[in-house]
Amino acid sequence: MSQQAAKKNKWYKFALKHYFIRQDMNKQLIGKSMATLALAALSTFSATASDNVKAPAPILPLPQQKQVDWQKMETYAFIHFGLNTFNDREWGYGDSDPKTFNPKRLDCEQWARTLVAAGMKGVILTAKHHDGFCLWPFAGNDYNVSRSPWRDGKGNVVREMADACKKYGLRFAVYLSPWDRSHAEYATPQYLPYFYAQLRDLMTNYGKVFEVWFDGANGGDGYYGGAKDRRTIDRKNYYNYPRIFEMLDSLQPQAVVFGDGGPGCRWVGNEKGVAGETNWAFLRKGEVYPGYPKYPELQYGHADGNQWTAAECDVSIRPGWFYHPEEDDKVKSPEQLADLYYRSVGHNATFLLNFPVDRDGLIHPVDSANAVAFHKIIERELGHNIVAGMAPKVSSTRGKQFAAKAMTDNSWDTYWATPDGVTTADIEFRLKKPQPMNRIMLQEYIPLGQRVRKFSVEYLAADGSWKAVEQPEQTTTIGYKRIVRFATVKTKGIRVRILDARGPLCINNVGVYYGGKDAQLSWSKAAEDITSLPLTVNETADDAIVIDLGKATDVSSLQYLPMQGDKPTGLIHSYTVSTCDANGNAMATLASGEFSNIQNNPITQTVSFKATKTRYLKLKADRMVTPGEKIRFAKIGVK
Repeated sequence: MSQQAAKKNKWYKFALKHYFIRQDMNKQLIGKSMATLALAALSTFSATASDNVKAPAPILPLPQQKQVDWQKMETYAFIHFGLNTFNDREWGYGDSDPKTFNPKRLDCEQWARTLVAAGMKGVILTAKHHDGFCLWPFAGNDYNVSRSPWRDGKGNVVREMADACKKYGLRFAVYLSPWDRSHAEYATPQYLPYFYAQLRDLMTNYGKVFEVWFDGANGGDGYYGGAKDRRTIDRKNYYNYPRIFEMLDSLQPQAVVFGDGGPGCRWVGNEKGVAGETNWAFLRKGEVYPGYPKYPELQYGHADGNQWTAAECDVSIRPGWFYHPEEDDKVKSPEQLADLYYRSVGHNATFLLNFPVDRDGLIHPVDSANAVAFHKIIERELGHNIVAGMAPKVSSTRGKQFAAKAMTDNSWDTYWATPDGVTTADIEFRLKKPQPMNRIMLQEYIPLGQRVRKFSVEYLAADGSWKAVEQPEQTTTIGYKRIVRFATVKTKGIRVRILDARGPLCINNVGVYYGGKDAQLSWSKAAEDITSLPLTVNETADDAIVIDLGKATDVSSLQYLPMQGDKPTGLIHSYTVSTCDANGNAMATLASGEFSNIQNNPITQTVSFKATKTRYLKLKADRMVTPGEKIRFAKIGVK
């Protein structure tokens, strides 16, 4: 580097440092995010010193390097497995016998091979779910795999999974439920050292983890060492998360921490696997906490947020998170999974796909086949970039090092940028001959911040005019990655128009693809079909419904599909099913329990009971998810 360039480089380091200080960044952001971004920007400046062109100034908030690395993973797996698997539950009450945990063929390497074939980059294992049962022999309790007959009480699922990840090149992570429905001291200060000890054990004995997952479900009914009561906590303060984050920064500094409000990554506000078409990687710091009541807004982020917390889209490949044999024919299809990829990774988020391991200890063959087929669809549809290596025509350029060709050189660290003050631009590709296309991928260079607020995609029509592509989504934010699916056009030109942004544009990748003539614009699910005996439903009270089968009939199960939508109402939390008379007066109780996780995952709930002959059945809500609401339902069925 020349002496003049060295002086400029020194000046730029000084200026960049004081730019952040003037923005009143907190100590953590200066120490972590600034270092990452300064190195990226300075490397660009050093290469362009002869052109006297500076990199665009970062626009807050900014990601830490570990957050960038995490989002580059794009797709990774969840594994839900435990006592719930063997007791046909979603949320265990905390009272299931450890002796029921006995997978005969458990093979974590089978899990790993399946996930690699399905394109997953890592896996998050539910080391402890809400029931409190530990998949490793935790010395602090007797509610773990050492008390089961599996491997003669000497097994360790966490160890076997971590080892399989190393062997097959997957990154490893853990889910540890803060809520513990088995522990007698939950909701008291005495529980916290126990929880911290579990976390420390997992963070020190199983190698590096890429993420630590804290569920937002906290407090409620539980066994609690035999108390069998309902406990509530101060969700913001009970666990002392600042202390937990300090521990994790010390033991696993590379790990991203998941929570409703982050800080590393956030829940997307649903369990459908989709992020908003508008999706900012920001939240207002300190506002979102576990159980945040305005959770639907997490699909979109906070446009005015001051903390970088990108969204993670979690969804199960089956209706439930844990394995249930009756769901073997309800596995999401490869086409549905592909749609979820486009609506998660393609909406500036990551895709966390759950695999409910079966009672043998294996990923079910249907789940495996559909996941692998999904991966092949994505590889096929996004496998050939039509504009790779091309230099598009752009309306403005910051300088030679930020030239338009950087968008198609297949490099993450090079990007096209516009001059200061230029927040709109056109990116235009011309082809030698017409080619079919129906997908476009855009990426911003997020180490310098997320910027684009609005864009459009157009193609060159036969008459020489530019026309908007036909597609069903809002084209607003881009972020790490935005993929737009549109109706197939055969054209010699395509262009992106950036219509609004928070600052100078920084686009590091553009891809244009033809996904094939059968590539879908979107996937739509037909209304969930409940097969049932003929019946009529009489809503006799706000908290109960009476089902009339017309005549005395042998029955053994009831199905209840809650209302659907972004925020369904009238959800039953705890229930009793009984025989009754025509007026709804209960006679014999057939079953009672709770519909676990119904608020976040309002799927069909099946209540099975001993076969009985009756004309009338009564479904009573012993407790509603929202007290005072009237029971509402999409469908009711009886078999």
